[in-house]
Amino acid sequence: MSFRLPQRIDRQLDAPVHPAVGAFAARLAREAGACAALFYGSNLRTGELEGVLDFYLLLPGDQQERIWPRVSYHEWEHEGRTLRAKVARMALSTFARAARGDSRDTTIWARFVQPSALVWIAEDRLRAPVAEAVADAAQTAARLAAALGPESGTAADFWRALFRATYRAEFRVEKPGREDSILAVNAAHFDGLLPLAWEAQGIDFAREGERLVPRLDPARRREVLRWWARRRRLGKPLNLVRLLKASTTFDGAARYAAWKIERHTGVAVALTPWRERHPVLAAPGVLLRVWRERHRQSR
Repeated sequence: MSFRLPQRIDRQLDAPVHPAVGAFAARLAREAGACAALFYGSNLRTGELEGVLDFYLLLPGDQQERIWPRVSYHEWEHEGRTLRAKVARMALSTFARAARGDSRDTTIWARFVQPSALVWIAEDRLRAPVAEAVADAAQTAARLAAALGPESGTAADFWRALFRATYRAEFRVEKPGREDSILAVNAAHFDGLLPLAWEAQGIDFAREGERLVPRLDPARRREVLRWWARRRRLGKPLNLVRLLKASTTFDGAARYAAWKIERHTGVAVALTPWRERHPVLAAPGVLLRVWRERHRQSR
């Protein structure tokens, strides 16, 4: 790997965050027995504490669940305000394998080529494997961008091709132009990243002003596209399986749903013990109550 990409990733992982984010991450990580915590999402960019903070907790040892990550929702009263977090947990070894593109997953490398910060770590020696995994995510994404992108284009053209392809492969609905939004709000992060990742991958390229021309060997391009075709076919089924699993294993799902409903509709949802234990079964009744309340307010 080119030494320049690891340096770039190291700087990125040290992005400043609000002290409350670090405190929340440390609390969550220690409770989970994690070895590291990554913070990502819009709150990393804005520095705000409103809404839901997004964390990945990386665990030591082997992956215990075949369908990962395990997702949970947490609230914490900190210095007079309620902090909220959505937490995904998985083994560091599995995270690293997925970042390299060695698993069937399409989500890890597509997510972590975007900005993230290492906000808590159990031991200094663990920083290197976490940083290496994030650098590998950038390489995996850049390699596919070279194969999917135009013969010649700006770095943004290649990233757009990548994100459009990964969105189509996942069981999710994104507004048209979502890839443009990602690139626009994270312009500083993506500036200069693609050439460094290509260099680390051993992909030769030429520069023509602001345009890049990857010189990807035809045999390697075919290999990358075959690799992607297998993952594209499995993307939606795997995402669906994860959604079905999350419907029964999402810790704190009822509290998360109640908060989202009140935030977006203004209708408070009472959390009964039954709703806490059976969020999926409770959902139709809750939604009916919200509809009735909204209808009453609109009169």
